[in-house]
Amino acid sequence: MAEQIRGKVNLLERLLPEGLLVDAAWLGAHGYSTSLRRQYVTAGWLDRPARQVYRRKRGSLSWQQAVVSLQTLLDRNLVVGGRTALELQGFAHYLPQETKTVHLYGTERPPNWLGKLPIDATFAYHNIGRLFSQPSGKPPCDVNGPANASSLALPADLVSQPWGQWKWALILSSPERALLELLDELPDRESFHQVDKLVEGLSPLSPRRLEKLLLDCRSVKAKRLFFFFADRHKHAWLRHIDRKAIDLGKGKRMLVRGGKLSAPHQITVPEDLDGVQ
Repeated sequence: MAEQIRGKVNLLERLLPEGLLVDAAWLGAHGYSTSLRRQYVTAGWLDRPARQVYRRKRGSLSWQQAVVSLQTLLDRNLVVGGRTALELQGFAHYLPQETKTVHLYGTERPPNWLGKLPIDATFAYHNIGRLFSQPSGKPPCDVNGPANASSLALPADLVSQPWGQWKWALILSSPERALLELLDELPDRESFHQVDKLVEGLSPLSPRRLEKLLLDCRSVKAKRLFFFFADRHKHAWLRHIDRKAIDLGKGKRMLVRGGKLSAPHQITVPEDLDGVQ
């Protein structure tokens, strides 16, 4: 019996990298019963940071470990997007961030236990199918564990970023996609003035990638805001985008009550935003 238990522990060491998370269903599917999981927790071979969630303990738990686990071992269709993706790629480091919120985009909600983990972050889920008609498929899943960031082939609107000692691949929205995700949060959950400063620094974007995303974008609001901010900052990539091919809808859109109308874009924006035309 002891040899059998040791054999199962050795297998678990190969299947579950230290620090990453799996749930009870994953362990059950790999042959680890409720009683066996209980034994492993008691013996210290497994840590249980939340109900029905397990890991081989290694250091403190971070939100990156949780997301890498969801994207790989647990095969969830989720990527880090919006403001968080722009922050991680160095475009928003100068913006204030009082509460750490990790924005996740996908076609399925993350499990409830994600919000119960003992980590210094909160998670906000967004349905990517509401913003794009043909969003990229889910990140590639490796049943043998998380992939190295340098070894992944991803769609053009996704990028990977190495994280941790083993350079696990954390999958993010590209800056172009993250920008549209961020704009869709205006005005209720993002600040016009902060987004304005952020877009000012987005000079290295790809016009080809932007145009493809704009053509696929369902949100008239996000597309009009995109051109509003791009026109304000006169980025070089803007002249390479065929604006006439983008469906911007009809009629005015009041985004800010009591705001000022930007006539070329047919949206209202804050009165105190300098240089509104």
